[in-house]
Amino acid sequence: MNSYSLDNYERPELIPPEPGTKLLMHSCCAPCAGEVLSAVKASGIDVTVLFYNPNIHPQAEYEMRKAEDTRYCDELGIPHIDGDYDTDNWFDRIRGLENEPERGRRCTVCFDMRFERTALYAAEHGYHMISSTLGISRWKNMAQINEAGVRATARYPEVTYWTLNWRKKGGAARMIEIAKREAFYQQEYCGCVYSLRDTNRHRQAAGRERIQKGIKFYGREAVTSPLPGADARGEYPWLNRD
Repeated sequence: MNSYSLDNYERPELIPPEPGTKLLMHSCCAPCAGEVLSAVKASGIDVTVLFYNPNIHPQAEYEMRKAEDTRYCDELGIPHIDGDYDTDNWFDRIRGLENEPERGRRCTVCFDMRFERTALYAAEHGYHMISSTLGISRWKNMAQINEAGVRATARYPEVTYWTLNWRKKGGAARMIEIAKREAFYQQEYCGCVYSLRDTNRHRQAAGRERIQKGIKFYGREAVTSPLPGADARGEYPWLNRD
C-alpha cells in the first residue's frame, strides 16, 4: 500500500517561513499546481495564485493552460491573478540564448523574469511570502528554481521566498493523481518555442510523431482535434522552425 497516495495520506500541517502572512504562489500550470495548492489549502494558509508565464507559446496554448489553472483555483476557492502575456519582453530577455539546452541559462533567465514579476507584485500588494509550483516537476532543477526565487526577493526585504521541496513524501506522485482526477490538460513540452522545437527534434530522432498541442488530457483518451489555428498535421508552422 502506498501510504503517500491521496486515499491514504494524512497531510501534515505546513509551517511556512513567515507564519500568519499571505502567500503569493506563482503557478506555471494546473498539473504542477494540483498537489501544491491542495497542500497549502489544507494547512489553512492564506494563498493567492499569480499566473505569469510569458514564455508559453503559442498564445492558444497559453490560454488553455491558464484556463485550466483558473478552473482549479476556482474549485479550491483560491483567488487567481492573471499576469500579463508580455511575450515581447520575454524574447528580449532570452535573446542570444535560443540554443541553450533545457535547464541551461535560458531557463535561468526565464525563471528570473517570472519570479521578479511575482516578487514585485507581492511587494506592491502586501504579500510577505512567495513561492512557485515550478519546483514540484521532476523535469526541473529545483536548485535553479529556488536560486531564482531567492534572487528576486532579495530586492524586497519584506518579502521571503519559500523554498519548500514540494516533491517530498510522495508529492510528485500525488501531483499526477490529482491531474488524473481533475483530467487536466497534459502539455508535452515545457512551454516556450525553443522547448517545443527541441522536444520535436528528440521525438523525430527517436522515430516518434511531433507534438500535437491541445489534444491530451490526464486520464482520458486524446481528443480528435488540436487547438484552433493548427495546420492539417496539428502543428503551428511558425513555431516549428529549426
